[in-house]
Amino acid sequence: MKKLISSFLIAAMGGAVSLSMYKYLEKDQLPPTNTEEKNTQLVNLITSNPENAIDYVTAAEMTVNGVVHVKTEGTIEYSQRSFDPFRHFFYGNGTIEKQYSQPIKGTGSGVIISSDGYVVTNNHVIQNADKIKVTLNNKKTYEASLLGSDPSTDLAVLKIEEEGLPSLDFGNSDDIHVGEWVLAVGNPFNLTSTVTAGIVSAKGRDINILSNDPYTGMSSIESFIQTDAAVNPGNSGGALVNTKGELIGINAAIKSNTGSFAGYSFAIPSNIAKKVVSDIIEYGNVQRAFIGINIRNIDEELAKQKEINDLNGVYVTGLAPNGSAKEAGIEEGDIVKKIEGLEVKNVNELQAKVGEYRPGDKITVLVDRDGEILEKEIVLKNLEGKTSIVIDKDLELIKSLGAKLSDLSEEDLENLGLEGGVKVDELFPGKLKATGMQSGFVITKVDNEHVKNKEEFIAILKAKKGGILLQGYYNKGKEIYYGFGL
Repeated sequence: MKKLISSFLIAAMGGAVSLSMYKYLEKDQLPPTNTEEKNTQLVNLITSNPENAIDYVTAAEMTVNGVVHVKTEGTIEYSQRSFDPFRHFFYGNGTIEKQYSQPIKGTGSGVIISSDGYVVTNNHVIQNADKIKVTLNNKKTYEASLLGSDPSTDLAVLKIEEEGLPSLDFGNSDDIHVGEWVLAVGNPFNLTSTVTAGIVSAKGRDINILSNDPYTGMSSIESFIQTDAAVNPGNSGGALVNTKGELIGINAAIKSNTGSFAGYSFAIPSNIAKKVVSDIIEYGNVQRAFIGINIRNIDEELAKQKEINDLNGVYVTGLAPNGSAKEAGIEEGDIVKKIEGLEVKNVNELQAKVGEYRPGDKITVLVDRDGEILEKEIVLKNLEGKTSIVIDKDLELIKSLGAKLSDLSEEDLENLGLEGGVKVDELFPGKLKATGMQSGFVITKVDNEHVKNKEEFIAILKAKKGGILLQGYYNKGKEIYYGFGL
């Protein structure tokens, strides 16, 4: 018994000594260091540290007073066609088109860009508008006049007669990054001065929503900033700003199957908007510049065919005979990599960057030619192949007529037995369509005065006021008359 108790005491003492030694050694050991944990931070965390916080409040306060509510009233014209065989027999064209008009009201947003009342909005916000009213955040309402619009970029400029207005400064849209936080400010569903937040989801998006300018024939520029900031009907024309409160885009569209926000919204980059707005204010119309190249994106098929390693850039498929690019030494097969130091990855980005310049401006272009990077200085030209600024005073008259006009070809003149005339290629809402005129009509006289070509036709109309009588033909039919007022 004594021997058993003695063994137990010896075992207990040994355990106590072992435990004491373990505790003693544990004090000298440090826990494992997690260096990755020290360098990891939560993003967009609201903290007391101003260096880590994103100040949405200041950006919102800087923006809401510079964004206005745009309301429009106007009429939209539409037609219904029927076929009359007797008319076809006598006039050579049996289609009867009855014109109807319907009053419409619209709503959207706009951004004050100067303290003396210049406002930028979307072209589709003011389209077909006869009256435009602008309401500020302080609830004051003003009548606005339309200075000009550009369907190819979906932008328009309004003017209200007031001084000392709160305005937004243009930021540089080239400097924004995917993942950067932005605010969208506008008037969705007539909820005035609404602010939503999101990030830049992508840049240079082409969503195939804009059409070419029907009067000038200029192609559209689509290089949208995509965000996930909530944008809904009524936000169009409103501001997209960065966290500094700088205007970096004009909200224009959403991608949705329902007509309401579904996670994707699109804004026109501020660099494009700034240039278009300044052109309209200074010249009355947009000064589009061109390099003079035919281009395409580089896909895997082209890369394999041409043995191209890098799919970024824009491939030159052809050159305009007297274009700027050819004069600067650019060749077919070159790959445009940068314009003015900005990398261009696709056609949209190239068109958007060139769209920031006017005819006569010089730009530096980097091209890849068989692996060799070449720098070319290009003097941009206008659509007519000139470097001069074009002030088209006739454009507003053509827009009021609502028609795309062209001179008759030699073949048309021979077939119709005419010495001159002007062909109505296409009709849009305007004075000519309201008369019942249809596409294909050939104008030969204005108030019994012969017309040889489009230039002469416009010159005659500019000299007239009041009632106008047009004479002409459809195909080889009987002479037809249309009257309207200027």
